[in-house]
Amino acid sequence: MASHYALTNPISLILDKSREDFSREDMMKVIQDKQIERITFHYTALDGKLKELKLPVANPKQAERILTDGERVDGSSLFKHMVDASLSDLYAIPVYKTAFLNPFDQGSLDFICRFIMNDGTLAPFALDTILQKACKVFERRHHLELYALGELEFFLLSKPSVSLYPAPKQRGYHASAPFIKTGQIVNEMVNNITQITGSVKYAHSEVGYVEKVRSDAEEIKGKEAEQLEIEFLPTPIEEAADHLVLSRWLIRNIAYKYGCVATFTPKLEEGVAGNGFHIHLALRKDDENVMVEEAGNLSVQARKLIGGLCKYAESLTAFGNTVSSAYLRLVPNQEAPTRICWSHLNRSAMIRVPLGWSKINGLAQILNPQKMGKTHAPGSRQTVELRSPDGSAIVHLLLAGLTMAAEWGMSQEESLEIATKLEVKGNIFENQALLQKLPALPKSCVESARLLLRNRDLYERDDIFPAGVINYTAKLLRAENDEAINEYLADLPADDRLHETRKIMHKDLHRH
Repeated sequence: MASHYALTNPISLILDKSREDFSREDMMKVIQDKQIERITFHYTALDGKLKELKLPVANPKQAERILTDGERVDGSSLFKHMVDASLSDLYAIPVYKTAFLNPFDQGSLDFICRFIMNDGTLAPFALDTILQKACKVFERRHHLELYALGELEFFLLSKPSVSLYPAPKQRGYHASAPFIKTGQIVNEMVNNITQITGSVKYAHSEVGYVEKVRSDAEEIKGKEAEQLEIEFLPTPIEEAADHLVLSRWLIRNIAYKYGCVATFTPKLEEGVAGNGFHIHLALRKDDENVMVEEAGNLSVQARKLIGGLCKYAESLTAFGNTVSSAYLRLVPNQEAPTRICWSHLNRSAMIRVPLGWSKINGLAQILNPQKMGKTHAPGSRQTVELRSPDGSAIVHLLLAGLTMAAEWGMSQEESLEIATKLEVKGNIFENQALLQKLPALPKSCVESARLLLRNRDLYERDDIFPAGVINYTAKLLRAENDEAINEYLADLPADDRLHETRKIMHKDLHRH
């Protein structure tokens, strides 16, 4: 039975069942009850963006055929340079549990799809297949589930508002109306993402604000920019990837509806907070979080996970920081990491261990001493947060890389040594001696490409990442031609530096 709340997936309400139980027959009922005019297939292509295919529904037989066998698509266009044009056909097959009613296209029933080859196997070069294969290896070897949640930070740009209650520069964190003007739009984003994915944790305004964007890009020139964040709940990492890509699509469409621009670009203005794409990870066994021991300290598994993330960190930037402006964000004292290390509660570290309700819960009773009814104790919600990725991330590849890092960490005793060696305390940018001892993250796309190719065996092992995907990613990064980008900008006169910096920042407003 489906729970009935205002933001419950409407299809769950129609069928009175949870999405995990959706069947083809259920989808036929929805098509009839809602008088569906078309089925829309969505899938993630090589560029990391959500694509769509509209299939009109004229009769039940046609609808059943679409739901049963999907449709044929041109793989050589969706995976350019990865699929030979002479062998280009792929099947796009709907995943029933992802079904949703399209909020921008009344009369459409939409699905996330997977790509299948002519022999009935999942396309090995598809981004979601790579993630699925990594997850299967992880779960089979370690009998654990890897959960993930993402933090989608973005700027919402609109025509400048009347100059009442101006937003404070670099102090917008959790600001409220009337200082923040986009609350109605954010509410619509949150409502739609929640109904469709069921996995939104919260939304809030973020630190960054630009009163009037200076740019050569007509799309954003002169616009007011408010930085916002939508954070998700932990879900199995495969689901998390689909939710994040789909949510980017929803955010952009709702922004467009209101005549605004939503951009996840890593950096919008010098001296203004960039758009991070922080990923939290948690290990679960038998539906219980196993990140902490009974005393509340991190478990051995959690420390191995951290060690694995540190081992992979420098090459993971190839999937998490894919444009030049990413490396204008990864600079000291901007709450963005430059060194490979981890720490508790510490936003200057690459990996942060946040509060996780591990040692205490039922906190409301401290402030509300009246007798409360018993509630189910949720147990620990401990995660570890990787803070290096940004809005240019290729979501499925990044999460597949994180899964490989977790698997390496669980498999290798060396991971505990790495975790012990790279644990830090305090603001690392205020301790130069410590800073110099810590391994550095790459400083450009070109360096990230070099490190990916040098460490490609970390990803290609167990036939998870195809060699073609590694080569494609490296080529994409090298094309940025940004070796020593920060040194180049630092040598320019002030006005030239600002102009060149903005050109770099604004050339990739909608890369992924």
